[in-house]
Amino acid sequence: MKAGSLGRYLLVRLLLTIPMVFILLTLVFILLRVAPGDPVSATVGGHIPAEELEKRQEALGLNDPIIVQYFRYLGSAVTGDFGDPVTDRRSVVQIVAETAPATIELAVAGMIVAVIVGVTIGSLAGRLRDTPFDVGGRLFGILIYAFPVFWTALLAQLLFGVRLGWLPTSGRIGAFNEPEEITGFYTIDSIITGDWPALGSTLFHLILPGITLGLLIGGIFVRMVRVNMMQSLRSDYVEAARARGIREPNVMFRHAFRNSLIPIVTIMGLQFALLLGNATLTENVFSWPGLARSLVDFIGARDYAAVQGLVTFIALVIAGVSLLIDVVNAFVDPRVRY
Repeated sequence: MKAGSLGRYLLVRLLLTIPMVFILLTLVFILLRVAPGDPVSATVGGHIPAEELEKRQEALGLNDPIIVQYFRYLGSAVTGDFGDPVTDRRSVVQIVAETAPATIELAVAGMIVAVIVGVTIGSLAGRLRDTPFDVGGRLFGILIYAFPVFWTALLAQLLFGVRLGWLPTSGRIGAFNEPEEITGFYTIDSIITGDWPALGSTLFHLILPGITLGLLIGGIFVRMVRVNMMQSLRSDYVEAARARGIREPNVMFRHAFRNSLIPIVTIMGLQFALLLGNATLTENVFSWPGLARSLVDFIGARDYAAVQGLVTFIALVIAGVSLLIDVVNAFVDPRVRY
């Protein structure tokens, strides 16, 4: 395959993903082993007899040499076995299957809000450079990104939920409104089954946490789109389009605007990890029954086995999303292949 070909780029990117995943898994294993004690002792130590404690440690292989535990952990992670919690009868895979759809719905809603807010304000700020709108847009991007997510979520609950009473402050759907479960995604299941009250209730509960999460990520998009918009407006092809007499709105949207959005694809992938991190706090504040909230619950219970499994799954998802974004970016912008 010749240099710059899409196939060669995808092959190289796929090969680079392997060591990245290996490093992520190794870091997860090491960091959780730094914690004092073992998962069984940390979770139920002092509450069961010493003989029972020893049996549970032996069953989980915690008495094996650390190197044996490490390679067993790598093998299990690669085959999709993320272990079993100590404080829950479900496996980590079952917990992920039950809670991941809620987190994905929240993350998608947040990303949609972030893109709409970031692209709209950023492109207009870049077009109206050094105007009051530009100054206000830059200030908005800086402030909204600097706000702590839990503080913003609490303020949103107080204003729109308690004071105004417009939106619900907790939960994923109203009582007795859950649709028939098919995929686990309430929005999709509601549409498939034609349960429009359930769809309305789902979207109604999604508004406040989705906007809260999306606004914080949108601050990054505002600055990125603004900078790229100004660079596009100063480029040769835009000047050439104007010289040919093309109308200014067409120059803006067909040339400058479209090209200023190319870096957004890359930024979306880079912000996915931050989105999941903010989702952890957002889900807890809004009592959203998602994967991140389950992770916090297991951390509170000191169930390191469950924490290791969930963090491993999240790390693999982030690596997969990073690879996917690079592939999409290679299709959108051929320059990244060289």
